[in-house]
Amino acid sequence: MFLNFIAQLPQNQGIKIIYTFFFRSFESLYSPILKRLFAFFCLATPLFSIAQDFWSSQLKYPRVASAYKIKKETIEQKLKSAGVTAKNLHIFIRAFKQEKQLEVWVANSADGPFQLFEQFDVCAASGTLGPKVKQGDLQVPEGVYFIDRFNPQSSFHLSLGINYPNALDLKRSGAANPGGDIFIHGSCASIGCLAITDTYINEVYILAVMAKNGGQSKIPVHIFPFRMNNQSMLLVNRMKANNQWKTFWENLAEIYGYFEEHSKPGKWTSNNSGKYILSK
Repeated sequence: MFLNFIAQLPQNQGIKIIYTFFFRSFESLYSPILKRLFAFFCLATPLFSIAQDFWSSQLKYPRVASAYKIKKETIEQKLKSAGVTAKNLHIFIRAFKQEKQLEVWVANSADGPFQLFEQFDVCAASGTLGPKVKQGDLQVPEGVYFIDRFNPQSSFHLSLGINYPNALDLKRSGAANPGGDIFIHGSCASIGCLAITDTYINEVYILAVMAKNGGQSKIPVHIFPFRMNNQSMLLVNRMKANNQWKTFWENLAEIYGYFEEHSKPGKWTSNNSGKYILSK
């Protein structure tokens, strides 16, 4: 029975050898009850666990550890001011290309209400207004995404990858290669990414690690061409009928407006007609 127990232990041969020696040497001296108690102790005590949570695994990287040391006090103060606890932290990121701004919002749950944590300047964002369509167009994407990668050893200090291309992007690109590897990162250079300097990415990266470690599996990221308030949309509506992004931007304005009204990003999916729709 105990050899089967040993076989299911973590894949650490040194630990297995110790367990095997212990049970073979002393099995006859222990009652079944004591054996069960010892097995429970081995499974429940951190001393015998080699599993690492996401937070611990990230802090092994020097840049992440340094970022946490630099930004720890600032983050704690801002979260306290927002009434958000690190244990329950959920974050939402939205960016505006024309204004060159990236906002981080925080809440105690996915249902909000989200409060503004900080607004950061975007140091570099290549391309023009309009979504990314194909590889090499140098465009920053526009649309609804989520963080799908953490890169603690980025060529641009630290970086958070977004899940471009999504289903809507693929539909728009057609037969063309839509490209990929779009990040929010440090430094001040862009070929389709959002560069926010090393100082700012330190703060955003640590917040994202904290949120993921606390259980937020998908951190939403909404990227807009500009702040889609009433004044901006009046200008969009005056555009010529053949403007290729007018309909798309009107759809993005729904997403922008939903957050402004409800203080939560909502869950958006794409339909067959190439439009984002709110998932109930």
